[in-house]
Amino acid sequence: MLSSRKHSKLNLRFVSTCKLTQRLAKGSLDPMKIPDRPPDLTFQMLTPTNEEFEFSFQVKKQALGPHIIQQWGWDEKFQREVHDQRLREKPFCRIELDGQPIGTLSLQLLPEFVRFGEFYLMDSFRGLGLGSKILAHCLALADAEDLPVRLEYLLWNPVGSLYRRNGFVEVGRTSTHFLMERPKRLGSRQS
Repeated sequence: MLSSRKHSKLNLRFVSTCKLTQRLAKGSLDPMKIPDRPPDLTFQMLTPTNEEFEFSFQVKKQALGPHIIQQWGWDEKFQREVHDQRLREKPFCRIELDGQPIGTLSLQLLPEFVRFGEFYLMDSFRGLGLGSKILAHCLALADAEDLPVRLEYLLWNPVGSLYRRNGFVEVGRTSTHFLMERPKRLGSRQS
């Protein structure tokens, strides 16, 4: 476990890079293109339409809603406002399986790391190994960039086991979120 002094430094560094992420996401950030994963997975950038908003909101509500309700209850208006803000801050992709939309994710290439987030799958596509497959695909993209990957998730969300199985370690914690990083892989970039 990290000493509290080192823990505080890492937490401050993570928070400051979150602020950098927010600044970059407000217009000066090129989203990281996620190539398709043949034969069945495709990734399409979400467009700012009501239909795309509604799809991404419903997926998030299915995947994250029970964990939000557990702690705070569900305020539909507030959750829609938060989701709208996230869509403006981050590049979102629609995940499709054999042409059928099944979820969303956001992948951002930043100077010092890759930010992975907003990863939600519809109920009927969870527990089938798709989350592991999609995460591994995104981690391979980060490896090609020779960068670590950072993410955050709610303290009481069981998704943490997926991230830990894939090499993520806790680098900080807020009152509501684990802050995780998967270190860059040595020798991952091809010379």
